Amino acid sequence: MKWINFFTVVIGLLAISGCQDTDKRKEQTTSYIVETIPLPEGLEGETGAIAFLPDGRLVACFLRGEVMIYDPAQESWGVFATGLHEPLGVLVVDESELLVMQRPELTRVKDTDGDGQADLFETVADDFGMTGNYHEWNYGPVKDSKGNLFIGLNTSSEWGIMQEEVRGRLDTTLVPGKPLQKFSAVPYRGWIMKLTPEGKTIPYASGFRSPSGLVVDDSDRLFVTDNQGDWVGTSTIFQVEEGKFYGHPASLLWTPGWDRGDPSKLPVEELNAMRTMASVLMPHGIISSSPTQLVVDETGGKFGPFSGQLFIGEMNQERIIRAMLEEVDGQLQGAVLPFIDGQNLLKGNNRLAFAPDGSLWVGHVQYGFVGDKGIQRIVFTGKPPVDIYDMKITKKGFDLTFTQPLNDSLASAPASYELKHYYYDYHLKYGSDQYDVQDVAVTSVELSADRKKVSLTLMELKKGYIYELNLKGITSSNGEPLANTLICYTVNRLR
Repeated sequence: MKWINFFTVVIGLLAISGCQDTDKRKEQTTSYIVETIPLPEGLEGETGAIAFLPDGRLVACFLRGEVMIYDPAQESWGVFATGLHEPLGVLVVDESELLVMQRPELTRVKDTDGDGQADLFETVADDFGMTGNYHEWNYGPVKDSKGNLFIGLNTSSEWGIMQEEVRGRLDTTLVPGKPLQKFSAVPYRGWIMKLTPEGKTIPYASGFRSPSGLVVDDSDRLFVTDNQGDWVGTSTIFQVEEGKFYGHPASLLWTPGWDRGDPSKLPVEELNAMRTMASVLMPHGIISSSPTQLVVDETGGKFGPFSGQLFIGEMNQERIIRAMLEEVDGQLQGAVLPFIDGQNLLKGNNRLAFAPDGSLWVGHVQYGFVGDKGIQRIVFTGKPPVDIYDMKITKKGFDLTFTQPLNDSLASAPASYELKHYYYDYHLKYGSDQYDVQDVAVTSVELSADRKKVSLTLMELKKGYIYELNLKGITSSNGEPLANTLICYTVNRLR
């Protein structure tokens, strides 16, 4: 069936606001600039998913059901498909075929006759339940090197309703009363699901509240973000592995053989012993209030010096977050910091994708919450940034590596490093206060010969805590201020 192209009258050449050529960008005084991509008139810019075709064109899915194609070279939009239901993820198979994660299913959307519009829509996977609750969003897919796909399924909200007709076996054990919490009344709400190349859908990992972001890195490690709320003291980045439980108990109801009733009524100590801890915690309101899509910088330097690091969208602030991980005693942990903060970036940073030219594109969404609409891109101007490159734990404290040599006297002064630690509690209550908030003394500072690495020795170092570090007055050797002065490290293990 051909879908009606109701945007035909507005498809054409559209000027890119603020677009500059490479030479002009290199003249910028900042390392990164944010550009806004105009949308066709009449298109509601609630962006649910973005990705790039092999030829460099952008695929953008919008919540009202459109799948649009943007050609950056021609600065023009075209309609690929319409009529989808809240698409929140897209995976490019090739220039004519997409896998789109919409509310009822993962769908193959394909142009079989080469006319530039989809004419084939077929179900790839729908082996999960639906109640009609507004909070039952679905995310992904992402793909590993073996061809497995992974999708994330939201829990249902106590503030929403279930329809009379549902899909999947209904279990009202967790239908909420007091105290309020997210619930899972049909399979497999709150799970990450694995779809094999043979077409089998496997419940992969449980314990998620709102797993809005999924990514597989080049080592086949699956990372997932989750949002602060009930049972989630602050927002998280998890490394997700098969068969593990990640903290929100509602989904345990769909564990094969479960016969223990309402899992949220189990003792907190027992649930805590079952769960796998987050690789990184993102302090609420300090780093993130609502994290979204993760992407890995695999641009080979086109986006600056941060190859291999993670970038994460943030819904409630005009911010993109950067994360750096390391393995300590067999477990991942690491640090997060604000990467882009303001600089003309909008709120509602819902979906991220790197373009072939190395720019980072951001799709915005409002969806009745705090946010914005539209699509922007973040462009590296070529000017080397002055920023924290990495933070690693040592036996005595932390090593901070910077992108540029630092001013000796400022970087060597213990007073330049304001450090405190705290932890978040694991409980049913929505979010968590910070507990055991303590200033941590920096007893000595050692600056490397190239002035790019600072080794901090601390009065104490504890596992299970977040260490929040604010840098005071540090500049590069030529006097440039740091682009960012805040970084938070999650200590799961000590060296």
